[in-house]
Amino acid sequence: MKFSEMPYERPDMEALKKELTELTEALKNASYYEEARELFIKKDVIDKHVKTLSTLVYIRHSIDTRDEFYDAELKFWNGAGPELQEYDEKWTKALLGSPFRDRFAEEYGDVIFLNAELELKSFRPEIIPLLQKENDLIQEYANLLAGSQIPFRGEIYNISQIGKFKTDADDETRLEAWKADGQWYRDNQEKLDSIYDELVHLRDEMGKKLGFGGFTEMGYCRMVRNCYDKNDVEKFRNAVQKYLVPIVDSMHRRQAERLGKEYPLSFADNALMFRSGNPRPQGSFEETIEVAKRFYDDLSPETSKFFRIMLDGELMDLFAKEGKEGGGYCDGLNDYGVPFIFANFNGTQDDVETMTHEAGHAFAAWYNRDRVPMSTVWPSMEACEVHSMSLEFFGWKAADDFFGPDKRKFMYSHLASSVGFIPYGTMVDHFQHIVYEHPEYSPAERHAEWKRLLGIYMPWLRLDGEIPFYSDGMGWQRQAHIYEVPFYYIDYCLAQTVALEFWAMIQDDFDNAWKHYMAYTEQGGSEVFTKLIENAGMKSPFDEDTLRGVCEKAGKWLDEFDLTGIE
Repeated sequence: MKFSEMPYERPDMEALKKELTELTEALKNASYYEEARELFIKKDVIDKHVKTLSTLVYIRHSIDTRDEFYDAELKFWNGAGPELQEYDEKWTKALLGSPFRDRFAEEYGDVIFLNAELELKSFRPEIIPLLQKENDLIQEYANLLAGSQIPFRGEIYNISQIGKFKTDADDETRLEAWKADGQWYRDNQEKLDSIYDELVHLRDEMGKKLGFGGFTEMGYCRMVRNCYDKNDVEKFRNAVQKYLVPIVDSMHRRQAERLGKEYPLSFADNALMFRSGNPRPQGSFEETIEVAKRFYDDLSPETSKFFRIMLDGELMDLFAKEGKEGGGYCDGLNDYGVPFIFANFNGTQDDVETMTHEAGHAFAAWYNRDRVPMSTVWPSMEACEVHSMSLEFFGWKAADDFFGPDKRKFMYSHLASSVGFIPYGTMVDHFQHIVYEHPEYSPAERHAEWKRLLGIYMPWLRLDGEIPFYSDGMGWQRQAHIYEVPFYYIDYCLAQTVALEFWAMIQDDFDNAWKHYMAYTEQGGSEVFTKLIENAGMKSPFDEDTLRGVCEKAGKWLDEFDLTGIE
């Protein structure tokens, strides 16, 4: 079935609640495992259908935030989702207390119980109104950004569309685009500050109502941190500052030399990797998709079948357009056993990287589509990001077809950006820890903290006020994760460390690296993050030597890469 043909109808909430209540009571009263198992499977079928309906709404609203029907339906789900959590909580308690728990764990794995316990810690019925308000604020933020109207040289662009000018090789064009982009955020500063301030206080209140000191521990539970805690994250953060920031700083010093610019770089100059311009995909958007099809055909029989299903089912919406949300994501349509990829092609190298990244998520979900329960199709989020960030490096196999004469530019800039991303991503996480440790901070104090962290994690950036939104410490407001999914960002950094392990393996033996990738992927969400890595023969990113080793190898590769003929 094509995406456009997938039916949507708002569920009868009272009937659904009644059915969930009856299932829970039946589970409590089950007298033998086979009876309990049948109820377990029935509940999973319901969960899949409810999630499919809400996901259809989310995707269709993302594609066109101006659509009044799906805007209204998203508001409905903003309220309905937290209400249903109350019934899921009762089911979860019954499952955890079941006399057949050991039998369930034997058949479906221990991770479902580990995650269920975290789920219970992060919810109680009394926070339902707060969760509903949180959803409404997140939608307000997303709609604000999707409706952006940025004047630039006689035309109007949204945030995604203006991105191509922010990497233009012409210094004047690039700076003007950065200023125009920054000015839109400054013009909406009061609203951005207000939404986030309300979110922070709302989340702090939720955390305290649940018995935590604030939101941080609740946030970790919501993110299903089932095999590490904030002390492990802090150790990783310290390793990034100690080992990685100096390597990335050296990369940016060489970048300044290539560009003929002074160090530290301005935000606009930092966006340009080469004086002659950043790599661009060759050909049209449609030709980029055709190259992707050939790449997945060549990569493996499984990826070939997967990508053709995506094309035939119209399961990708890839081009930037008016009214469309920014960014990219992948989500699952569980009733149909297929994923959906959302992106915003704008003619930059990000088109290829984003499509490949999201295809990593989509392939893993499709490959594990038949897992029961639905919750074990996907692992926790940092584990999911390994699928996506690693597949980006396997995509180098088709770099010549994607980028043509810009192939070498792409390989260099992709690796440099991947290594350079980790300090930024770690800074995003550090910032969020500070924010939720100090919910009383004013917007100005939050901006000051971001600016301070820029000096620690990204010392190659010049904070001179040339583009006030960015240099005055407000740039975090364009990072949607900070508003929408708190503490979802260190996930990328941990995953990027593992992805760099895959990159190193690819340099030695592509086929062997793919075997390890499939050994990782085929586990779905059956284990916790660290165990998935171990089972695939990879090293933990929490081991300081892992981060140091892969980053030093990548740094050496970049130092020795032949840039002859590239200006």
